[in-house]
Amino acid sequence: MRRHAVPLETVFVEVPDAAVEVYEAALGTVCTTVGFFFADEARGIWRVEGVRDAGADEARLQDALSLAALVSGVSAILGREATEAEGWLARTWEAFPEQLVGRRFAVRGTHQVGSVAPGRLVLMLDAGLAFGSGEHGSTRGCLRALEVVARRRPQRILDLGTGSGILAMAAAVLLRRPVLATDIEPWSVRVAGQNAAANGVGRLVRPVLANGWHGRAVRAGAPYDLVLANILARPLCRMARELSLGLAPGGTAILAGLLKSQARMVLAAHRRQGLRLEAIWRERNWTTLVLRRAGRAD
Repeated sequence: MRRHAVPLETVFVEVPDAAVEVYEAALGTVCTTVGFFFADEARGIWRVEGVRDAGADEARLQDALSLAALVSGVSAILGREATEAEGWLARTWEAFPEQLVGRRFAVRGTHQVGSVAPGRLVLMLDAGLAFGSGEHGSTRGCLRALEVVARRRPQRILDLGTGSGILAMAAAVLLRRPVLATDIEPWSVRVAGQNAAANGVGRLVRPVLANGWHGRAVRAGAPYDLVLANILARPLCRMARELSLGLAPGGTAILAGLLKSQARMVLAAHRRQGLRLEAIWRERNWTTLVLRRAGRAD
């Protein structure tokens, strides 16, 4: 069991959907783990929270929150809760049981022991680092969709907004192909690389710091046969044109991080760019869209 000698603190804000992305980034400047979940689903209010060493980088946090308020137009009140280190890890582990996803994948925490169901491809994540890093429904939807899309044996693969690297690792393990895994957060890029190495696909997963489609490595790797993007609805809408241009003829995109209520908006943005809907996967309140560009495979 990992020990943490310094007292921990949970800091959090409650904001509407449109402000989640900027406040997640703000807390991420000082917190080692950041996550978000509904505080009030009926009103569309999210709780964005992070765990840090108590009082660490306070001035930096306040500057980041001020910038988030300016960018989003939403002024959020910062809440604080003392978080006992071992209790936090215990709760995190309890909330991160082994997940059997689709027919092929098993997602496990590094704290878990025992045999895995036969025939499963295992993806290991540190429970402390995985805390709040992805909504289970969206990740599961992506993995289920990937199983189906993998039958086409895509060659050039991009994981846009890789986070913990789970989707990049899944594609690498399943297809044994190189995957470019990008994120706007340096911490995510570092963690994705560590996770890929721990899962034996360090040579296949290439984590790169990049802002969406604007990164040099992303442009150089295009066009892609498969793009994975488990992020948020509005960024996906904004990047619809870039995605269409970045896909190879016959290429596929798996888009997630969408509430059911947001799927129509994201789908419409991509249909305007000439992509067609191929499949929809739903896990609880989350929707995954599988889109395809017309081309040689049609």
